[in-house]
Amino acid sequence: MAQGAALPSSRPPLARMVRIHEQLQDGRLTNCRKLARLLEVSTKTIARDLAFMRDQLGLPTEYDAQIYAWRYAYPVKNFPTVQVTEGELLALLVAQKALEQYRGTPYHDQLAHAFAKLSAGLRDQVSFSSSDSLANVSFHQLGLSRADVRIFARLSRAVAGRREIEFTYQKPHSSTPETRRMRPYHLANREHAWYLVGFDHDRSALRTFAVSRMQRVTVLGAKFAKPVDFSPQTYYANSFGAYVGTGDHRVVLRFQPEAAGQIRERFWHETQEMKPLADGGLELRLHLNSLHEIQRWVMGWGAGVEVMAPSELRDRVKAAAKAVANLYAKAGAKL
Repeated sequence: MAQGAALPSSRPPLARMVRIHEQLQDGRLTNCRKLARLLEVSTKTIARDLAFMRDQLGLPTEYDAQIYAWRYAYPVKNFPTVQVTEGELLALLVAQKALEQYRGTPYHDQLAHAFAKLSAGLRDQVSFSSSDSLANVSFHQLGLSRADVRIFARLSRAVAGRREIEFTYQKPHSSTPETRRMRPYHLANREHAWYLVGFDHDRSALRTFAVSRMQRVTVLGAKFAKPVDFSPQTYYANSFGAYVGTGDHRVVLRFQPEAAGQIRERFWHETQEMKPLADGGLELRLHLNSLHEIQRWVMGWGAGVEVMAPSELRDRVKAAAKAVANLYAKAGAKL
């Protein structure tokens, strides 16, 4: 076969260049013809790979015309499969630290292995102390959910393999667990807790289950096809937290000036609209499908917020506030 004839490529470009790198390590000499035979491609393809390694990856590939061979100008230990700056690597390490809240899921160990590989591959290109840099950054979240790593692993496999599952589920206000069967579509982290979204056979509808309340998970043999129109973004579009309702609520909240600054500086929901008020307060508008979680959130602001609409939410907050007042009145009488 002619030297420049095109041969079918047996491996993707990155894999080819890694093999070329292995051949050039420790001062080994080779040429395009040998590499082409080894990798089952044309010599032109090898020449392009060597040029890319030199010009784009910064590897010291050079051609010695006297001995008709390619070599590394100096020894290179690691192949730079990922090109990042020091700042980018630091940002990734900060993200790794932030994801510590997901300890207890298979993602934690996989992430640790991935960062170990990144660090090893970039050791010759980036030099800084990650431990010193990360000492300047910390994260703290209240009420982090704890998920059983074995259960989470089974759920991950079921979602990826599109296999039905059966499990027992303990509702917060129930003393007896119930057996459920579902088609798992998606794992979601909402409000620092893991949830499984899918088609519930018992309810014949989409439902959300808290992973921390699931036990005795069995991945069944039955496979299913996930609906093409299912989207977690659409499913949670009008949900304030993890709970997805079927209502259509236009929520209007009026925050007092002392609370307005904290509301203004954060993002709360995809549908939010903010309007500054003349007295320094702030009006927040939301479009939600449930009032369950927004009620608890509003209660957390105490007298710093007033519900203007809908009347149902206003009545709920009023009744809850009255119940809290009565609770403390009774407790005060006993002291």
